[in-house]
Amino acid sequence: MGGRSNSVGEPESKHSVRGHGTAWADRRNVLQRRGDSTGRKGAELTPAILVLEDGRCFRGESYGAIGETFGEAVFSTGMTGYQETLTDPSYHRQVVVMTAPHIGNTGWNDEDDESGRIWVAGYVVRDPARVPSNWRSTRSLDVELARQGIVGISGIDTRALTRHLRERGAMRVGISSVDVDPDSLLAKVLQAPPMMGANLVAEVTTAVPYIVSARGEKRFTVVAVDLGIKTNTPVRMAERGIETHVVPATVSIDEILRLNPDAVFLSNGPGDPATAEAQIELAREVLSRRLPLFGICFGHQIMARALGFETYKLKYGHRGINQPVMDRATGKVEVTAHNHGFAVKGDIDAGPVDSPFGRVEISHVCLNDGVVEGLRCLDSPAFSVQYHPESAAGPHDADYLFDRLVELITSAAPVVGTVSQGAIHA
Repeated sequence: MGGRSNSVGEPESKHSVRGHGTAWADRRNVLQRRGDSTGRKGAELTPAILVLEDGRCFRGESYGAIGETFGEAVFSTGMTGYQETLTDPSYHRQVVVMTAPHIGNTGWNDEDDESGRIWVAGYVVRDPARVPSNWRSTRSLDVELARQGIVGISGIDTRALTRHLRERGAMRVGISSVDVDPDSLLAKVLQAPPMMGANLVAEVTTAVPYIVSARGEKRFTVVAVDLGIKTNTPVRMAERGIETHVVPATVSIDEILRLNPDAVFLSNGPGDPATAEAQIELAREVLSRRLPLFGICFGHQIMARALGFETYKLKYGHRGINQPVMDRATGKVEVTAHNHGFAVKGDIDAGPVDSPFGRVEISHVCLNDGVVEGLRCLDSPAFSVQYHPESAAGPHDADYLFDRLVELITSAAPVVGTVSQGAIHA
């Protein structure tokens, strides 16, 4: 059937996705060979299925490792940057569907990883590259997925799957190349934990602190709380003379203060921000001491909750490297990289609101759907954005935010005492 979809129990078509030639019925019992460093060219294919929690089923071929996996089905609109996407800890426990039809053209290299491993729970593509072609490529995407044990599926209609998720929302999903019975796999999918209420910080944070040195002369020290940090974030700081101390998410305010930082950074990461109570309290401690604070993605949501805002789960989230965001102070529109399934609740038409640490305004907004994409404290040295200014992968429109961090550090008043906390009036 090679990519056509059906609900569990419905008759299955035997027409293949254009470009895959042989009908599904003719490939049903063929085994896929592994370990071919040239990719999938000439390799035989193993049947695989993808089943959503609402019962919709897609049939295709195994891609990556043979096996079974479960997670939340989400889609990414990026046409490039798949290596950075796969190694982004923010994608932990998510099965990523690529909307672009051709994936794997540039293979896999040893330079573009955003962490030490692939974090996605599963990977879904339509037409994988048979042979990668890039001067930096050392192996195919298929081979790397198999090497790291990442189960995927190819040859399905990813446009139909994306439309389904867009209309019905992100949901639990299973992919299997060992159990291709839809009813059996659906039963397992329904046992998988949902993303709502998931506390995943402890699963992605560093076990031990480490330092990323400044490039050239050291100007400042920043403590980065690792909630799932990407490699390029401290690199962007290093380019500006910042020595970054990356610390575990369990760090205490006293441990931070002993490092005598000029600022604190809250990184990106996976999971439901409402569950990260320890990190929310840590953000309050930082704000009360008037230490400059910068948060991105999950860190933005943590800072928002510390300020008294609520967060909520988006229907299908923002994932990709082409999301338009407007800086409300300048009116400038930035094309930005996103990866978030939760967002901060706020009225973009209202003015500044009161928080326990002074007034806060919504600084950035997504032009696609009006989602809050940034906050700026007017009476405290703190700001945050929902998207990824480190540009890995993605455009460099938001790179200036690291310069804004430097400006915040240099302009911040000396730390004296603490700020008393009051009630928020939203």
